[in-house]
Amino acid sequence: MATIKALTVCQPYAELIARGEKLIENRTWATDYRGPLAIHAGKSRAWMDPDDVVKYPDMVFGAVVAIAKLRGCCRIEDLQLDLRGSEHANGPWCWVFEYVNRVDPVACRGAQGLWDFTFAAGG
Repeated sequence: MATIKALTVCQPYAELIARGEKLIENRTWATDYRGPLAIHAGKSRAWMDPDDVVKYPDMVFGAVVAIAKLRGCCRIEDLQLDLRGSEHANGPWCWVFEYVNRVDPVACRGAQGLWDFTFAAGG
């Protein structure tokens, strides 16, 4: 068993992170944590547009869908130049990911803030 930090993200944004299309997650709070981070797709559908289910038919809810490296966390005005123009950079705090890897969904309950996710290593 292994434990890493996790972050719950509403759909369709968790799906976009898992696809490597969204490398910035916006939060109202900062973190000093850097390193591996499980991306958990929350159960809420509050942020979804009607066509999101058509665009992303395999989107799952209530499961870890990716593992990424949290490279940095900074205010939007301090983002590196090549990321400032991203449609996903809205701030006030931008969490910047790299090395995103989709994983087979692991159903689990999410939580607010950073939380610990335990998974079976190698399985």
